[in-house]
Amino acid sequence: MKKLLLIFLFFSVIFACNSGPEKTKPMAVEDQKPGNNNQQDTTPKVTGLGGIFFFSDDPEGSREWYAKNLGLEVNQWGSSFEFRNANRPEEINYLQWSPFKTGSEYFEPSKKEFMINYRVQNIEGLVKKLESNGVTILDNIETFDYGKFVHIMDHEGNKIELWEPVDSVFTAMGGKTTK
Repeated sequence: MKKLLLIFLFFSVIFACNSGPEKTKPMAVEDQKPGNNNQQDTTPKVTGLGGIFFFSDDPEGSREWYAKNLGLEVNQWGSSFEFRNANRPEEINYLQWSPFKTGSEYFEPSKKEFMINYRVQNIEGLVKKLESNGVTILDNIETFDYGKFVHIMDHEGNKIELWEPVDSVFTAMGGKTTK
């Protein structure tokens, strides 16, 4: 499982990074480029993994096991992984790992034992794009202090959670994170 979590973190960082000759262009040109993860970029898209959620017969026992054996810093929800934003290294971002009680209704209508959360930008624009592509939108966008959420179904019946985060709220809360 540790290898799986490291792979998720590795790919999250890789996908969040911009590479290529564009980095040598002046900032004004870079800011206007679609697909750039700058604050000025409003392209509706996924920007990385936000979390992985899975069923567990004993979520508390799972959290304890992963803390004891793999060194995760856990709390009542699971573990928050801390990483740096590739485009703004001074900014701390977070990924969430959470075991849910087997049978939890939170994954419904999916019949799967897991759910992936993706970090997104411009969630409203992304929902419009998904609707125009015929994607099943399960609920309305909900807004909380720590971000906006909406749930969709992919073509294989996997429930997906989309999250437009406000990472500064988690930073201000403090607490231990897995690094």
